[in-house]
Amino acid sequence: MTTQAGGLRGVVVGESEICDVQPEGNLYYRGYNIHDLADHATFEEVVFLLWKGKLPTEAELAAFKAEIVAEYALPEGVLAILRDFPTNAVSMDALRTGVSALGMYDPDTGNNTPEANQRKALRLQAKIPTIVAAIDRLSKGLEPVAPRTDLGLAANFLYMLTGVEADPLYVRTMDIDFILHADHELNASTFATRVTVATSADIYSGTVSGIGALSGPRHGGAAEETMQMLLEIGSPEAVDAWVRPKLTGEKRTPIPGFGHAVYRAPDPRATHLREMSKQLGELHGDTKWWQMTTNIESIVDELSNTPDRLAAGKQGIYANVDCFSASCYYEMGLGMQLFTPMFAISRTSGWCAHMIEQYKPGQKIIRPRAEYVGPVDQTWVPIADR
Repeated sequence: MTTQAGGLRGVVVGESEICDVQPEGNLYYRGYNIHDLADHATFEEVVFLLWKGKLPTEAELAAFKAEIVAEYALPEGVLAILRDFPTNAVSMDALRTGVSALGMYDPDTGNNTPEANQRKALRLQAKIPTIVAAIDRLSKGLEPVAPRTDLGLAANFLYMLTGVEADPLYVRTMDIDFILHADHELNASTFATRVTVATSADIYSGTVSGIGALSGPRHGGAAEETMQMLLEIGSPEAVDAWVRPKLTGEKRTPIPGFGHAVYRAPDPRATHLREMSKQLGELHGDTKWWQMTTNIESIVDELSNTPDRLAAGKQGIYANVDCFSASCYYEMGLGMQLFTPMFAISRTSGWCAHMIEQYKPGQKIIRPRAEYVGPVDQTWVPIADR
């Protein structure tokens, strides 16, 4: 058996019509460039695109949004479970358990038809933001805020966190952020969802698998690590002294928010969040966090993407989607415990698209092999002689 690259890097395990991540720095959902979607679409349009394979008409979008808002509210049984969690529960652990409980209240439980899975996906996308907001408020000793059916997914989520309608720039930033995080091909959490439903497990089991994979700091925790870094540095003037030593010498230290497993060029998603970070700073009269992040970006580019390093085959290091999302979230007053759950809200759309695709007839159970490298030809020793 041939040993594959570590972490299955570069190994193609199947075909998909959903997302195309190109190493040279391009990203497409169903053939649509991410820049066009971020500039012109709403998150609901992108969800429709991912699930249905096409952009909606005005009538289709209106009907789709009406279906989503009708499913915002949580069953009382799920709220009771969330209330019973300790206030210091890790937010992603609480989300994982809340979504698992939610599956038992779905009216389509036990129904795995394509139509039922579309309905389940819609309920998941509608209710996961409500779960995240409820977990956050309960952790602070506050009562959950009931969702508003006159608000879209991004606006309603921000409203449920505080009980106050968010600034329009906050809403648009959140909408763009949800679009940019919606899907990214076979990342760890998406692959986990597909592996799970490939056994014909239900879509809630697959979503719980995705949440579990996303909760790992090597996947979903980069934005939180980036914000912790910015807080530690403290000011734009202190960036150089903090960053430069980590990128010089024999042992280079990774900088949170930089680098990617697939891209060998700038992450196209960072373009939009860089601008939103600047606009949010200008709204508040202080662009400190944007300045710090762009300063870090300049130093990383200077020291990591030199002609000599690139000519030697070293991988270029560029800002990824988490680099500027961190300051966007912080500028909107969102606590770091929310960063990864918000990722889950958005990525639910991609997870569901991939699970729906995985359920199609002809798909096989995902069962790779491993090359055995352990001991061989061992001799059995009776327990009395060991």
